[in-house]
Amino acid sequence: MNRRNSRLGTQLIHAFLFLLLSSPSLALAKREHLVHFPNTAYELNIFRISGKKPGPTLMLIGGIQGNEPGGFLSADLYADMSLEKGNLIVVPRANFNSIISNQRGVNGDMNRKFTPEVITSSMEDKIVTILKKLISESDYLLNLHDGSGYYYPKYVDHWRNPMRFGQCIIADCEEYHIPSGAKVIKLGEMARKVIEEVNPHIPNSLHQFHFNNTKTSDRDSPHREQMRSATYYALTRHNIPAFGVETSKHLPSIDLKVQYHNLVINAFMKLFGIVPESPGLNLQPPLLKYLVVSINGQTPIVIEPNQQIVLQSGDSINVTHIEANYERGLSVDFIGHGGLNDLRKDFTIVKDTSLIVRRDNQTFAEIPIRVSGKRPVDAPTPRKVEYFVIEAKGQRILLAAGETLDLVSGDSLKIVDVMPSLPVTSKTKVNFKGFVGDLKNNTGEDRGYLIDTSTDLIDRFSLQGKGNSYEIVVTEGEAVIGRAVVRLSPPKMNYLILKVNGQKYHYVKPEDVVFLSLEDTVCVEEVRANLHNPQGVSLNVNGHSLKSGDEVPVKKLFPSSKPSTYAAKIEHRSALLGKITVKVN
Repeated sequence: MNRRNSRLGTQLIHAFLFLLLSSPSLALAKREHLVHFPNTAYELNIFRISGKKPGPTLMLIGGIQGNEPGGFLSADLYADMSLEKGNLIVVPRANFNSIISNQRGVNGDMNRKFTPEVITSSMEDKIVTILKKLISESDYLLNLHDGSGYYYPKYVDHWRNPMRFGQCIIADCEEYHIPSGAKVIKLGEMARKVIEEVNPHIPNSLHQFHFNNTKTSDRDSPHREQMRSATYYALTRHNIPAFGVETSKHLPSIDLKVQYHNLVINAFMKLFGIVPESPGLNLQPPLLKYLVVSINGQTPIVIEPNQQIVLQSGDSINVTHIEANYERGLSVDFIGHGGLNDLRKDFTIVKDTSLIVRRDNQTFAEIPIRVSGKRPVDAPTPRKVEYFVIEAKGQRILLAAGETLDLVSGDSLKIVDVMPSLPVTSKTKVNFKGFVGDLKNNTGEDRGYLIDTSTDLIDRFSLQGKGNSYEIVVTEGEAVIGRAVVRLSPPKMNYLILKVNGQKYHYVKPEDVVFLSLEDTVCVEEVRANLHNPQGVSLNVNGHSLKSGDEVPVKKLFPSSKPSTYAAKIEHRSALLGKITVKVN
């Protein structure tokens, strides 16, 4: 570079730096889009939007329960927003699998998985772990829902009473006193300010919002299960104001649900000092423009809505792109093949079928697939396993090939099938290395067997021979066409809740010391462990075994009148979960 060009380059850099310094909005305003588990039924899209001016961060969660479209469609609009001040973290579809299925939760309620401990054994658990991290980076949280009926502080009728959730703003308490300091979060006051802002814009009095204090942690609260919700986690673990926003499932249209959600979100943003520059709004019905499809790995072709796809038996097909009037919430589903979201996956087609295109759980296009004749023998398409269907921890889990399933030693599992499904033949096997299903006739095919991970596995066949991780291998002849890993962790106690004299609660961690008097009564209120099913967990001390709910006088457990120290064990079957020390005065 000559001296003139060098000087010109330096001047341009100085000019750019001056522009950034003199216009801080250019340096601050930005948009970031992150995708976890892409092209699966669990695809998780996260949008981070930074304003031109610094300010607090509000997190919006939609679709954590899949049959509540008002929540996820309204959150989706804010993914396109520009901000003058403050920041947004938007997760429009937290539970895409349940949204596609139009169910509250395919594998249980995701909004009841926000426990303090980190659990990553299922796909839902992995998503919750990501959401927890995002909550820790936020100053406020709104969790968007559609609820049944209409909440009202007093009983009016079956659909309008204190046990309904529609058209309310929910908080876990009126005021939250942060344990580590003097700060008080006035949740009720915040919610009422928003309601005062919103209700004048809602002429139908039935549709107007009310504040719903669930008093989640109170002993007599009917909503104790919400101690495992996202809002309770955000409030008690990260000490940030957190609210549930519920529109009614009984509203006459989805448009109205989205409109009411937007009113509430905008009012909260105003209260929090987050200033929008330009909100997005697009409620047009979804329309397919075209699909981009590759057949047998060849150059992709364009398929329009009025076309059909003609294949030869045994051809492979892959939909690589959906072009529609929406960008998010899109999926394709090959009928009779794969899972709920088959985008960018290869499938071998041997008979007539069709593929459907969805936005969330709404099917808006169907493309017929017709099979004619057989593909030439000299152009084989190798099969490949995409998913393992496994039953474990009381639910059916879709485990992607190459992934690891985390279980606790003692959990049971069953390999139900693989996707695409393979017939059970002498050439195709799904083998759990280290397990023998039939000792008299070990074929290596392990689908359908219930496997107890504490008693049925052979350590020397585990990875590294330590009994911690085991492979599931799918073979077709000599070819390996799919693998996954099951990783076992030892069972352990997380904490124990002891109720003393029917009113005082002791939170006890492993190795803690508990002080009791001979005049006390003690009850095992709860034992929380990393086990899926805590039944059979007991506190064993001085020859006595106490299970959850057992209440006994201390003098029955420790008849000696002298001060004594006892070692107590928390056990599940014969496995030791943890130890504590009991000192009796």
